[in-house]
Amino acid sequence: MRKFLGAAAIAFVGAAGIATVQAADVPPPWAYGFAGPPPATPPAPAAPAAPAPLDNVTLHTLQGSGSSFTRAQIANRYGPADWFPEDHPAMPDIVAHGKESAQPQVYACSLCHLPNGNGRPENANVTGLSYDYIVQQLTDFRNGKRKTSDPRKGNTGLMAGFTKSLSDEEIKAAATYFASIPAKPWIKVVEADTVPKTRPQGGIFITLAGADAGTEPLGDRIVETPINADDTEIRRNPRSGFIAYVPPGSLKKGEALVTGGTTASGGKVTACAACHGADLRGLGPVPRLAGRSPSYIARQLYDMQHGNRAGTWTPLMSPVVANLGEADLLSAAAYVASLQP
Repeated sequence: MRKFLGAAAIAFVGAAGIATVQAADVPPPWAYGFAGPPPATPPAPAAPAAPAPLDNVTLHTLQGSGSSFTRAQIANRYGPADWFPEDHPAMPDIVAHGKESAQPQVYACSLCHLPNGNGRPENANVTGLSYDYIVQQLTDFRNGKRKTSDPRKGNTGLMAGFTKSLSDEEIKAAATYFASIPAKPWIKVVEADTVPKTRPQGGIFITLAGADAGTEPLGDRIVETPINADDTEIRRNPRSGFIAYVPPGSLKKGEALVTGGTTASGGKVTACAACHGADLRGLGPVPRLAGRSPSYIARQLYDMQHGNRAGTWTPLMSPVVANLGEADLLSAAAYVASLQP
């Protein structure tokens, strides 16, 4: 594997050289879960508001599950609802409950990434990844090597704080757990000129309903939204996935870039398959791309371009992503998301 990575590094440098970042000056808002770019002058940080109490009386149910939970139980940061325990191995304590007594506190991994690891667009799907890769990413977060290019995206900072409270054994336990779960289809990619109207909420886009419903032009963005908003937001159904609307033609352009290394401007970079595997399902410690959230993929590429993701493996990617424009980030993310994981 070391020989392979060394050869890949040489290929990267040979193909891309030391290039200047060609991306837009601001992060693509859609990839970070916002409707528009961050303000030029960020507002002064406000004191965090106390969370509104959640209903702890009304019971919710899901088809196929024999359990019922209140909203307070579903969103419990230190023991969230597990609708389908038969869908995954037995969770280690750090995944099921986090560390409420730690400073900083650690939310249960299953709260955001879901008990089955499928995750959501605002975080990451952690299935189909190797143990070594997951351990390295948690270590990079702990060492300040994974930050966000959009200061409004608060969960990146939360992850950095969580990892500082995790022991090495807890990191290994979480990595062992999620690495044992194979990836499954979770996102349906659809090319479209117009899309349902949505609003950003908690890092994802929720389809508007009632009098506010309708359609709007997609333009040069990807809109990734729950297939069933109530299942995703209210019940946090780990079996209810997402649909990603992408601009017409982006899949073909993405295929040319990802498999052939041809950028939108006609330039050449190293094809993703050189390191991520011919099927883009990962190769050893190199992560799976196929079937992952396009929002996640696009912001990782942008964060690498701008030095905010600077972990152990990033030097292998830096010369490649430096030559990608905004259109390339979009088409590459759209194409890999459309593949079977």
